This record gives sequence, C-alpha cells and structure tokens, in this order.
Amino acid sequence: MKTEQTKQHPVQTVPRTLRRYLSLDDFELAARRHLPRPIFGYIAGAAERNTSLDDNQRAYSEYRFVTRVLRDVSGRTQATTLLGKTYRAPFGIAPMGISALSAYRGDIVQAEAAQEAGIPMIMSGSSLIPLEVVARDAPGTWFQAYLPGESEKIQALVERVERAGYDTLVVTVDAAVLANRENNIRTGFSTPLKPGARLAWDGVTRPRWLLGTALKTLVKHGMPHFENSYATRGAPIFSGRVVRDFGAKDHLNWSHIRQIRAQWKGKLVIKGIMAAEDAIVARDHGVDGIIVSNHGGRQLDSTAAPLRVLPRIVDAVGRDIAVMIDGGIRRGTDVLKALALGADFVFVGRPFNYAASVAGKAGVAHAIGILYAEVQRNLGLLGLERIDELSPDVLIKLPGNAIASGGQSQ
Repeated sequence: MKTEQTKQHPVQTVPRTLRRYLSLDDFELAARRHLPRPIFGYIAGAAERNTSLDDNQRAYSEYRFVTRVLRDVSGRTQATTLLGKTYRAPFGIAPMGISALSAYRGDIVQAEAAQEAGIPMIMSGSSLIPLEVVARDAPGTWFQAYLPGESEKIQALVERVERAGYDTLVVTVDAAVLANRENNIRTGFSTPLKPGARLAWDGVTRPRWLLGTALKTLVKHGMPHFENSYATRGAPIFSGRVVRDFGAKDHLNWSHIRQIRAQWKGKLVIKGIMAAEDAIVARDHGVDGIIVSNHGGRQLDSTAAPLRVLPRIVDAVGRDIAVMIDGGIRRGTDVLKALALGADFVFVGRPFNYAASVAGKAGVAHAIGILYAEVQRNLGLLGLERIDELSPDVLIKLPGNAIASGGQSQ
C-alpha cells in the first residue's frame, strides 16, 4: 500500500493568530489594513488602468479541469527538479522590490521561510538589504538584477553576486523604460520616497507597522538604501539619486546577455520573456532558463497575460531550457494549470510579500503551507500522483461566450 507523501513538506504548527488565513487572498486583505496606503499601493498597484494586472488572473479562470477517478493517488508527491536541483514543491517566491519597507527584514524572512520549506526564493535587485546578508542567512536564494546597458557596471555587479555565493542569476529584461505607475502616485508612493504629512499620518494610524517595521529598521540598521543595484551601495530611499540609479536601462541588449553568459558560471535565467522569438534567442545565447512574465502588470499596460503566451513559448524551445512563469497565480489550481500548459515551475510574488508584512517569517511559512496543501489536494482530485503527469489533456478552455458570462452554465 502506498503512503501519503505530504511528509515531504515539514508539518508546522500554525500559530493561533494565523489560523484565520485560509488562502493567499486573505493575506492581501490583512495587509491592506496593516500597511500605510503608499506602501500597500506600491505592492498592489500596476501600470495605468491595471489591464494587464487584471488579465493575469483572468487568464487562469478561463480553463477548467477534466478529472480522472478510481486511481490510487495515495503516493502523491510535488517534488520537482529545476535547473539541476530538486525542490519540495513546483513553486517559489518571485522577486519583489523594497520588501524590507513592508516587513521588517522582508527579504530575509521570505528567503529563510523558502529555504526551510524547500523552495527557491528570488531576491530583488531593488532590495534594501545587502545581497551578501541574504546569501549568508539563506543559502540557495537566487539573485535578480536590473542591469544598465554599461558593460563595466554589469561586470562589477556580476562579480559581486558571484563572490556572495549565489549560484543562480536572474536578469530582468522588461524594464528598459520606467513605467507609468499612476496608481503609485495616487496612493502617495513615489521614487524617491518623499516624507510628508500623508505618510506620517498613515504611519501613526498603523502603529504595528510604524513600530515593528519602520522604527525598528531605523534603530537597528539605519536609513534604508538601495543596496544591490550596482556593485557598490546605492542611494538612500529618500534621495533624488534613486531616479538616476534606476534609469538608463534602455541600452541593454542581447550583447550584454552574451557578456554575462561568458562571465557567469552559474545558472543564468532571463525574466520578462513574452515572445516565442525572444525565447529562442535566449536559448541560443546559452541561458539555462526563462521566466515568462509581464512584470506583474507593472510595465506596459495591456501586455498579454503570461499564461496566454506560455504554450507557444514552450512549443518554440521545447525542453532545451527551463520555462518558468509568474503573474496572477493565487491558488493551487493556478499552479497546476500553468504546469499543465507546459511550465516547468511557477513563481508567486505579491501574496508572500503581504504575508511577510502581516506576520513576518511565520506568515510566509503559513502562506507557503497553504499553497502546498492546495497543490497536494488538487493533484489527488485530478487523479494524479506526480507533477510530471500534468499535460494539456487535463484542461479545457472555456469558449468566449462562456467566459463573458463568468463561466456559468445555463
């Protein structure tokens, strides 16, 4: 008789204060109440009308499962091999900038929770904690870089990442021009962050965040800086230099990827691929994997949802490189739909940031546990035992008229 494989994921006692969180969406509701409006707005917002942001989740709702029954699924396992390593689950934590502004030591608590759960976490290049500290506290974390189109600066940053001990470098390539994020402005967020009466009032009226994140960070670690944009320390979050540091990405091109590939001996991943043609070029430049992503809807509004272009990208590159995806994933069913359509792995961003903000490392661990349990349960309900049994055959796509009516049968 087969035994249940849930032991792959360590069973953790959920603190009583977290038991009311039953899904990833619950953390967003709590974070909205906990965080100052500018900080929450930065995390939740996207570009212009949020068309891409909304469609990222809508794309998943357009698929339905075809289940199989009377199969022995008692030996279910989510174990997934990616880039030569085996992880306990087929999902990881996507890179999110300034996480240490929404949660105390936000990058570290997410990285440590991911390490203990046996999944990867990608640290953002626009983070406020030195990449060396995260590599020390959570070995196995990946590093994501926003690179200028300047060979000398690229070489210096890659050398720094290598010295720190990272073995997977993720280069984000869809930020050549700063996006029009009107939602950030409307909620009071700006780059650089500008102190004022509105931010001060939001802090005072949210004492848990003010004392537990903002003041605790200032007292213990001083004014936050963008630590990892270049090989040297970047600007403080209130400095006008921030705009200059995050600009000038429009010179970045494939020759720089060739340069990085020649220099970087570890695994190289490109994030922000949306066209099959670019996936082929990436493969031909020797990258180990790509992440199909529209930056969470935060760059060009009306960009297609990653799930919509995933099948053609998978068809274009086959199994030559790892094809990963992010954007809009909120449930175990979303994870399985992406994998069924050909993704090797998925990454989830905002929900883990929200979980860190409301409950620190314990919150992130609980969020990981929720998603893990959903995937495990749903595998069984599909009649499957392993992730590699997923294929497009387990899905049907709703016709257009059914989508327009919300998928309800008459």
